[in-house]
Amino acid sequence: MEVSGRKGPARPRRPAARPPPPLPLLLPLAALLLAPRAPALAAPEGAPPWRSEQAIGALAASRKNGVFVASGSCLHQLDHTLQRQLSRLHQEDQPGNCSEPVALPPPARPRPASSFSKLLLPYREGADGGRDQGLLLTGWTFNGGGCEVRPLASLNLSKLLSRPEVVSCHPRGSTAGVVYQAPQDRRWYLAVAATYVLPEPEDRPKCGPAASDLDTAITLQDTEKLFTAEEGQLKLQPGAGTLHFVDAFLWNGSVYFPYYPYNYTSGAAPRASAMARIAQSTQVDFQGQVALDCDRGHPDGRRLLLSSSLLEPLGLWAGVFSAAVGPEPDARRSPATTALCLFRMSEIQARARTCSSDFQTSDNQNCEKDAEPNAVQPIESSILIHSDLTSVYGTVVLNRTVLFLGTGDGQLLKVILGENLTSNCPEVIYEIKEETPVFHKLVPDPENNTYIYLASGKEIRRIRVANCNNHKSCTACLRAMDPHCGWCDSLQRCPVCVAATCAWCENEKKCIHPFTACDPLDYKKNQNVCQASRKSPLSRAGGYRTKKNVKINQNSQVFSIQSIMPQKVSTLGKSDLIVIGTNFTQASNISMILKGTSTCDQDVIHVHQVMNDTHMKFSLPSSRKEMKDVCIQFDDGDCFPAGTLSFVALPSCSFIFPATTWVSGGQNITIEGRNFDVIDNLIISHEGKDFSVYGYCTETQCNFLAPNLKSSKGRPNVNVKMKVQDVLVDCKTLQYLDDPRFIGYRVEFLGLKELEVKIQKENDNFNISKQDIEMTLFYGENNQRNCSFENITRGQDLTTILCKIKVVSTQDNIIASSKKVRVKLGNLERYVEQESVPSTWYFLIVLPVLLVTVIFVAVVVTRYKSKELSRKQSQQLELLESELRKEIRDGFAELQMDKLDVVDSFGTVPFLDYKHFALRTFFPESGGFTHIFTEDMHSRDPGDKNESLIALDALICNKSFLVTVIHTLEKQKSFSVKDRCLFASFLTIALQTKLVYLTSILEVLTRDLMEQSSNMQPKLMLRRTESVVEKLLTNWMSVCLSGFLRETVGEPFYLLVTTLNQKINKGPVDVITSKALYTLNEDWLLWQVPEFSTVALNAVFEKIPENESTDVCRSIAVNVLDCDTIGQAKEKIFQAFLSKNGSLYGLQINEIGLELQLGTRQKELLDIDSSSVILEDGITKLNTIGHYEISNGSTISVFKKLSNFTSDVEYSEHHCHLILPDSEAFQDVQGKRHRGKHKFKVKEMYLTKLLSTKVAIHSVLEKLFRSIWSLPNSKAPFAIKYFFDFLDAQAENKKITDPDVVHIWKTNSLPLRFWVNILKNPQFVFDIKKTPHIDSCLSVIAQAFMDAFSLAEQQLGKEAPTNKLLYAKDIPNYKEEVKAYYKAIRDLPPLSSLEMEEFLTQESKKHENEFNEEVALTEIYKYIVKYFDEILNKLERERGLEDAQKQLLRVKVLFDEKKKCKWV
Repeated sequence: MEVSGRKGPARPRRPAARPPPPLPLLLPLAALLLAPRAPALAAPEGAPPWRSEQAIGALAASRKNGVFVASGSCLHQLDHTLQRQLSRLHQEDQPGNCSEPVALPPPARPRPASSFSKLLLPYREGADGGRDQGLLLTGWTFNGGGCEVRPLASLNLSKLLSRPEVVSCHPRGSTAGVVYQAPQDRRWYLAVAATYVLPEPEDRPKCGPAASDLDTAITLQDTEKLFTAEEGQLKLQPGAGTLHFVDAFLWNGSVYFPYYPYNYTSGAAPRASAMARIAQSTQVDFQGQVALDCDRGHPDGRRLLLSSSLLEPLGLWAGVFSAAVGPEPDARRSPATTALCLFRMSEIQARARTCSSDFQTSDNQNCEKDAEPNAVQPIESSILIHSDLTSVYGTVVLNRTVLFLGTGDGQLLKVILGENLTSNCPEVIYEIKEETPVFHKLVPDPENNTYIYLASGKEIRRIRVANCNNHKSCTACLRAMDPHCGWCDSLQRCPVCVAATCAWCENEKKCIHPFTACDPLDYKKNQNVCQASRKSPLSRAGGYRTKKNVKINQNSQVFSIQSIMPQKVSTLGKSDLIVIGTNFTQASNISMILKGTSTCDQDVIHVHQVMNDTHMKFSLPSSRKEMKDVCIQFDDGDCFPAGTLSFVALPSCSFIFPATTWVSGGQNITIEGRNFDVIDNLIISHEGKDFSVYGYCTETQCNFLAPNLKSSKGRPNVNVKMKVQDVLVDCKTLQYLDDPRFIGYRVEFLGLKELEVKIQKENDNFNISKQDIEMTLFYGENNQRNCSFENITRGQDLTTILCKIKVVSTQDNIIASSKKVRVKLGNLERYVEQESVPSTWYFLIVLPVLLVTVIFVAVVVTRYKSKELSRKQSQQLELLESELRKEIRDGFAELQMDKLDVVDSFGTVPFLDYKHFALRTFFPESGGFTHIFTEDMHSRDPGDKNESLIALDALICNKSFLVTVIHTLEKQKSFSVKDRCLFASFLTIALQTKLVYLTSILEVLTRDLMEQSSNMQPKLMLRRTESVVEKLLTNWMSVCLSGFLRETVGEPFYLLVTTLNQKINKGPVDVITSKALYTLNEDWLLWQVPEFSTVALNAVFEKIPENESTDVCRSIAVNVLDCDTIGQAKEKIFQAFLSKNGSLYGLQINEIGLELQLGTRQKELLDIDSSSVILEDGITKLNTIGHYEISNGSTISVFKKLSNFTSDVEYSEHHCHLILPDSEAFQDVQGKRHRGKHKFKVKEMYLTKLLSTKVAIHSVLEKLFRSIWSLPNSKAPFAIKYFFDFLDAQAENKKITDPDVVHIWKTNSLPLRFWVNILKNPQFVFDIKKTPHIDSCLSVIAQAFMDAFSLAEQQLGKEAPTNKLLYAKDIPNYKEEVKAYYKAIRDLPPLSSLEMEEFLTQESKKHENEFNEEVALTEIYKYIVKYFDEILNKLERERGLEDAQKQLLRVKVLFDEKKKCKWV
């Protein structure tokens, strides 16, 4: 907390003792003295508060220059009526402004000095005989905890800047300070007590003092030498812990710092609050400390100090103390949680000991070990106990002590102490409607002392210090005993009047104003006031006797109390509070006693009704907002505690949803707001009538069903009200519209066991939820099925409601016999007819005719064909049985005898260069970015760099800045997953030559991700690519493992792809659907396979003189299938030539054609020509080798096309190959309009082909897997060993003992993020084309690969997917190998940081000039400039990033200038 340089509130002026003026002068003089002092203008009653866009952190007032407010990073100057005069950021060169809202909610419980602003101290105002205009000293967490001094009259001028470490640089850390003039040299000094060191998470930028100042607590500095070293320091005693300083003030030549020990990690206060004292001098002269005891009435003590105020004229100090409040049952708020205590400063000064347990002093050597400071007791009569005080300000008015108290529920209380400093019952002089907690500092208006400034959250209000106008008579005015109020006899009212007081005129026996003509001898001050103003003695704490055990009356009858219901009521009271217990009917006199604020009278309420032996009812009167203790008294005996009762404000609404409903009602309506748990009934008010609706309410939300208003005329708007006792509180308006209109419905198939029902209705403004609607489909005779709601889609004209029905085997029957759909929307019920249904009369006429005709034809045809049908069925069954036997026998024989002739030498592995490998990995779905990075950088001049890009490059090399930018971007809703991946890849390219730095960024971001995951599910970390760090990790692995991939894994991986291709091409492949007979994926199995045979061809390649080579083999034997299309045959011929010769004269496959040699003539072979077969519906069957009747040994000429280098045919839905239009699979692709006959096939007959394919590639696959999880030369790749050790270390730091968590982290970071990506995309590594079918097979392999790393045991049955069953027996063996692999890596000696840095440095050098880094930087800047304001606001709130803010602004200026010059 911060205080000003004033030594205390100004002593109010007293009127001079003089005879009363003549009567003619009475009214002008009275008006003059009763008016506030000029020149300030009083704010109008009910004036709106001044609002900041950020939470208020500090508040101060100046007599001449108005009010100063620090909020967030902004400094505001207001006039005394809170009209804004100036708002500025705390630094001149800081970007942004103070008028834009910042998404930082104000703290629910503001702790003193816990904000960005640490000091706000006006001083020197009026010094030097009034000539000095004064200065304002501000201290912020920014700039390492620095200060600034500005003229009070001109905040735009900065007179002096300080060095860092003057105030705490931690937003949670405390700072208290005061500026004073030393009597020795008359110079101005700043005394500061601060919490300089706080425990901070490792991933946050550190801030704090130098090592030599780690134990500093109090410093003293010359205000004109703030940039130099301190004039003196006071150090913390070793083991003293952390101290939270609350205030600083001057009294009697000393500076006092009230504080309390506080553990910022646990939130505990280990010792009582205390006050330290130093001399008001040019050096730090410690004068002792005392403990402050304000524990009265609380069993655990009140060790936290919330607010502080000095009453200098009386030598008193007031403090608000609090017990710890937390979620634990024994630490929750109670009526005695907080207390106001007053201490005599003379006693504090006298009992202060220089032997300190908290500070290092020269006297400590002579002190006893573990000596505790002297404790000072408060003035007993002044103690005021309350449930929730937050702040205090004290002053003296007409020799009466007045205290203003803020509360946690937004009240401003006023306490007036009696002659012996006895507290009265507080008066509520203001309540904040939103009930936000009052700021810990209350500040009076120095220009007009009839006002006080009340800060709360983001708002400041100017409040009158008294509600005198509420007193309508002299008696009531004087009974208030408020020194701010006085009765004006001439005006007959009770105004605020500080400069005058009331009197009792003995002669006239009436209350008078001092200036009324009255004998001076009869003129008596407040000591002799109207008799009506005399009050009974104040009740003190402990006004009733309590007994914790059960109560026993004279008849030895035992009473007990179990609970009271409810435990929260409104300030209106409660007419039916229920108490539950035992033996209530045995007592003759039962009372409830309520005790709230300790200085207020207790409420004694007699029982309203004893309902039975266990229940009784009380009727509670109205009360102010506070928490009260409750006890029950039986037969005038001891009072038995019954818990606490909270009186809260009336409920208020903030939101209603939906705000529109239909007239039939029944929709679920939700209202949100505060204090809904005190509502008795929800009321709907319509057409002058009020009726209740049933609702369920919590503290912040109520739900009810909209009532039916169909009887109303038009579209009514109704008012929703809340009934509390007999009061109706307005809430929100609910609009009614006409009921929804439904058009029709249709039913469609959705898979084998699901139907989809789409119901059409007219567009309207209703928000229909799942809870509002029920749908039932009627079909058949009397059958019905419930339809579960899915979603609602609004079109241009109609709205579609989608629901689904789970069925077993009767989909066709349901669709064919569906009749109607019943829709229930709340109270509305509608039956919807099916779309496009003929009218009833049409059916009545046509249906009988159709029935007669069908019956007649059926009888005739059935008798004629029954014998023929029976014979054909027998033949078909015999044929089917024969086919099944043949297919099963062939499959078994192939599985046992087939052997794939794997090519041992496949030539050179066609690796992609590093640049293209990296780009395909970084941008797998954004091919458009690839070409912009492939510019040849070797020919570029290194010095020819753009200035803006150089500046941006330097800025992203600031780790704190880059991490802050990434976190800020990820919080933006429009920063999609695609944006995150692109940003990570651009960043990887930009830092390609700075891998050491990139790795450090990866570490920080991974730790941050762990913090997020640890709060939810740690096993889910790194499973998906939803953040920048996850994509960054994939890229980092790709960069660091590219060498290992090329040297160790590349060859077996290429062999697997080649072998898989050979096996697939050994059998038929449908060129339209890419389905094949030999596959690993059942979904891609070509089970409608025709008979096929192998055809051996002799391919002769035309001589191309300009490209001819002497060692080229121009005639090659190639095996194709007779069911291959011409394009497939050409592909096989092309690949055979490449395997033999490496290149086909530099030609691509679309540049060559095929011709069949027929003696001396040739026939060009095409997929489609004039001889192609045209099937039904105009579908063209592609030409095959069999179509051209090409036999074994035929010669095929390969020639170079002269033109038309496109593919032979662009396939469409009007083409087919092996899957004919009448087959089921063809219908899946082509639609359901093609029907026909086809040879019967059963898919399961061909599942052995999956196993055959697996056997063919098994040895190659195992070689690949073991190359991945092997350790060449017993060494793991640097990147894998480093990152796995990093994960192990983080798990140990987070005390994660479950080994499965670390195993899953490693699996998600390496196999899942890197290897699976490679296994499914061979085109990332090799210069090859991946076909859709190869992709499907590699997906099965990748799934088996990941199953090997899974910890879950597979429970597979006969119905399990074949893709899982295929490798089910192999997975257990693979799992054991993986566990051994992980263990071997963990057992390897750890890498030193030097080894890892050397590896990363070498990798960085390898990739110099590989990419156009300027393009990457430009793309990064596009994201920065898109979210520029959000990033800048985040940098403002982060400490230590001031230079980064300046650099960012400079970068933006450079880019803007570049844009103006049309360079981009």
